[in-house]
Amino acid sequence: MPSKTYIIATIGPSCDKKEVITGMIKHRMDMARLNFSWGTYEWHTSVIKNIRDVAKENNLSIPIIQDLSGPRVQTGGEHHFGGDKEIITEKDRENLIFGIEQGLEYVALSFVGQASDIIELKQLIKEKGGNQKIIAKIERKLAYENLSEIIKESDGIMVARGDLGNEFPLEEIPFVQHHIIEECKKNGKMVIVATQMLLSMVHSPTPTRAEVSDVAYAILDGADGVMLSEESAKGNYPVEAVEMMEKIALVAEKHINKDKIG
Repeated sequence: MPSKTYIIATIGPSCDKKEVITGMIKHRMDMARLNFSWGTYEWHTSVIKNIRDVAKENNLSIPIIQDLSGPRVQTGGEHHFGGDKEIITEKDRENLIFGIEQGLEYVALSFVGQASDIIELKQLIKEKGGNQKIIAKIERKLAYENLSEIIKESDGIMVARGDLGNEFPLEEIPFVQHHIIEECKKNGKMVIVATQMLLSMVHSPTPTRAEVSDVAYAILDGADGVMLSEESAKGNYPVEAVEMMEKIALVAEKHINKDKIG
């Protein structure tokens, strides 16, 4: 039996071919994420087709998350919040139209600050004739302060630990994560934990013991989904990373009693 925890993998150059996507789906990838910070529409179209073809061949439904880049700036190889008041950029609006035309199931909004950001995205989706569910990415202190109102307006929450680490002291991140999961559980909303979960698997076929514990404790804490980023998108072992996530989830779930929230 597959795990109850959603295994989400980011699709990138390492895993955009059908044979690799097939391996990931067979090793229990439940959802795919497309990072719209990069990639052409031609590339995204091809990947979406590959995911859907493989899912159909295996009689499965694999929802796709369109992750909008938001007001992201790059300094010294690092991406971070640009400090803009406009959270939904012109690029995001164009990308959103593409995602709606492609019928993608979820839209993840970067650098959410308050509930009004989610309401604005909902209105945009409606105006463009879409029905996508919205995942709010919690990666700013402001979003953490406005967590309750954001959860109420969203269909799901992503604990985006990379950018959170720029806003909080690193030693506080596990407790910030715990609180976000707790609040999502109270409100019956899906919560995904993301960033550096099995980071060493970018270059290694096996993770570190600390990474295994990190994934396991996120699930024990109540996370509905755990996400791979560069591990699958540009790592050397995308299929093995998905398989490892699933193995950890199955063992962790033996210690808890929970159901998926969709």
